[in-house]
Amino acid sequence: MSERKVLTKYYPPDFDPSLVGRSRSSKSSKPTGPKVQTVRLMAPFSLRCSSCGEYMYKGRKFNARKETPPDERYLNIQIYRFYIRCTRCSAEIVFRTDPKNQDYAVERGAKRNTEPWRRGLEGELEETDEQRLDRIEREMAENDGEGPGAEERNAMAELEQKTADAKREMAVADALDEIRSRNARLEKAQREGGVDVESVLGGRGLTEEEERRRREEEEDAEAARKAFEFARLQQRLVEEGPEEDGMGLGLPVTTNGGGSSSSSGSSSAAAGDGPSVTSTTTSSSATAPAPKAAAATDMPPPSFKRQVKKKKDHSALLGIKKKTPLV
Repeated sequence: MSERKVLTKYYPPDFDPSLVGRSRSSKSSKPTGPKVQTVRLMAPFSLRCSSCGEYMYKGRKFNARKETPPDERYLNIQIYRFYIRCTRCSAEIVFRTDPKNQDYAVERGAKRNTEPWRRGLEGELEETDEQRLDRIEREMAENDGEGPGAEERNAMAELEQKTADAKREMAVADALDEIRSRNARLEKAQREGGVDVESVLGGRGLTEEEERRRREEEEDAEAARKAFEFARLQQRLVEEGPEEDGMGLGLPVTTNGGGSSSSSGSSSAAAGDGPSVTSTTTSSSATAPAPKAAAATDMPPPSFKRQVKKKKDHSALLGIKKKTPLV
């Protein structure tokens, strides 16, 4: 047995190269028919063989011949034709692509199974020009209100219009009733209490509920204003410090020379009646605003300092005895 890949070939002694003919293929010798290829495909739809009645479902694989006819096109889209054989009787089945309907069409050898979602589609696809014109005219007539289906649409439109008109009339009647009741209330108030209608209208004619709400809002605003004013007063007192508070309230100021200040005060009082009267007047005038400041400081100022909680000693609960430090 000779090797498959060799560098030299065996030529017999009686070999004559002139007897070996080589035919050159020319363009004229090529087949002029449609291009045919062998492909592997799946059935694009369920079909039934017309020869033996065998059902072949969508997705079944076949070894098919793909034909590309050069003169069959739709809007410059190439149409392909496929040849398969029945799995039972080997009858030839032919189908092609249908670019117009984005589908496939069976030509011979089988019949496409009924598909519920395609019912009525074949008739629409085979619609002629006259049928299409008639359908367009019928649709235009229905839109203009002349066809049989236009009467039902007109009735529905009339019913919707009547409903909208009734709602609008009810809203207008409610508004008129409210205006009449308001005018009657104003006239009654003018007759009984001598209230000027113009002044009431200038005050926007508020109802009792609106007046009560307005009073509540004013009270809330006044309470908030007082609270903020009190907070600002407390903040100012805290910022001034205890020394300035003592001086403003006429309290004795304690300094390093406290004994000397008290002794000087006693000596000035003992010196004569004139200075004592002057000191009494000064002290009384200084202590005059004390009640107001005391009333302002009744509530303690808010403190925003962080309070550090002392940790509890759980060592006794766990049975841990701590040794006393020697130092």
